[in-house]
Amino acid sequence: MAYDCDVLVIGAGIVGLSTAYAITRAAPGTRVVVLEKEPGPARHQTGRNSGVIHSGIYYPPGSLKARFALQGSAEMVKFCLDHAIPHEVTGKLIVATDRAELPRLHSLIQRGREHGIPVRELGPAQIAQYEPEVSGLAAIHVGTTGITDFSAVARCLATLATEAGAHIVYGSEVTAIGRRAGRVAVGVSSSGGGMGAGRIAGGVARTPVDTGRVAGEVSRTPADTERVPGEADRTPADTERVPGAAGCAPTDAERAVGDAPHTPADALRASFDRASSAPASSDTVFRARVLINCAGLHCDRIARLAGDAPGMRIVPFRGEYHTLAPARASLVRGLVYPVPDPAFPFLGVHLTRGIDGSVHIGPNAVPALAREGYDWRTVRPADLAGTLAYPGSWHIARRHWRYGAGELHRSLSRRAFTEAVRRLLPAVREEDIRPSPAGVRAQAVLPDGTLADDFLITETPSIVHVLNAPSPAATASLPIGREIAGRALGMLEGRLAEGGVASG
Repeated sequence: MAYDCDVLVIGAGIVGLSTAYAITRAAPGTRVVVLEKEPGPARHQTGRNSGVIHSGIYYPPGSLKARFALQGSAEMVKFCLDHAIPHEVTGKLIVATDRAELPRLHSLIQRGREHGIPVRELGPAQIAQYEPEVSGLAAIHVGTTGITDFSAVARCLATLATEAGAHIVYGSEVTAIGRRAGRVAVGVSSSGGGMGAGRIAGGVARTPVDTGRVAGEVSRTPADTERVPGEADRTPADTERVPGAAGCAPTDAERAVGDAPHTPADALRASFDRASSAPASSDTVFRARVLINCAGLHCDRIARLAGDAPGMRIVPFRGEYHTLAPARASLVRGLVYPVPDPAFPFLGVHLTRGIDGSVHIGPNAVPALAREGYDWRTVRPADLAGTLAYPGSWHIARRHWRYGAGELHRSLSRRAFTEAVRRLLPAVREEDIRPSPAGVRAQAVLPDGTLADDFLITETPSIVHVLNAPSPAATASLPIGREIAGRALGMLEGRLAEGGVASG
């Protein structure tokens, strides 16, 4: 039986796109399709972070976070340099503002040295040499931290992957997954409403989509996998695919996508190697030998849709950012972080001068009322009910209620948020801080309330699930993509060795 592709990736965030890119490099000729429900790449976690290239100093030796961050930070700088993506290796300060933080600061110094990261200890006078307006008892300077635009990195990865033969189908939400021995069938519907919805970047799959051929092998989605409507504070327009942006010129395929008219889904009969565009209809089905779940905020739902028990649930936490007024941006020269407290699940508010020169403050961490709930007005009952019904959510609430209450207070009170910032930056005033678009962290939570702290990648027959990809996932996206690609290609080789199905 013919297949639409060899490997199907769900999710066009930076991890999914890096994985597709890695497959095309490791195994040229492998037919790769990426499905994305949004009209462009990097619309959620990738496009809604502070743009920091992390050094890896926070992460325990031997963890996947440490290994991927240490390797990924150097690779990300080189990738940005090679592809003319704006970036800068700025270094950063980690500042202790209380004597109780000094032992933890010294532990970070030791960890940095174990990792081989250039770390310099600073006293108050030396802090002022780097950041005259920052107050602290002591600090460390981490030399390998940098900044970039991860949306631009994602767009470039998309271009490189399509140039190598991969195909990215935007505006296509996964609604059903069926499995048989050695194959996976994925039903999608058009997310609709967006420019480019349902378009295929870089061509279409070789075989026609024949939904009758797979009838009965695709199970329908539960209601909680429906499209999330009405999300607020959409990602800025500059996160959309811009031909030629960031040093990656548009491919002939992308030009064809931009110029070609939409055609009905039942006309998906073009060659796998020829560029065209088509909307994904409600009954479009893609077939693959191997499926990769890089769905981020929806990864656990995709796992359950495939019939797998992920053993965790995504509990969404909104990270709210503020920006210093342009006239006050000179208060911060670079990157300034607090000393993390291991008793709390999140890092805390920090100061980041971005690649565009603006200074971001945040994020805090508050429960989101929808998986794509970028403000308090965005409530999705199915998402909220799922979070409240999950035992792990209540364990988190009991364990960290004091911390959570403080975060909620700072979310609802700009004065309280300003006071928290003043610990690091005493000169800041309430009127200096302006709201900025928020992000939502896809936090994997175990049933006992444990927050998964490392990357969590699992395998079931014919499927690789990426179930937790927290910070520094963007920094480490290149080595993570190779890791996922290696697992998927191993599965694919196993399918081919079994001689199960011809490739069509």
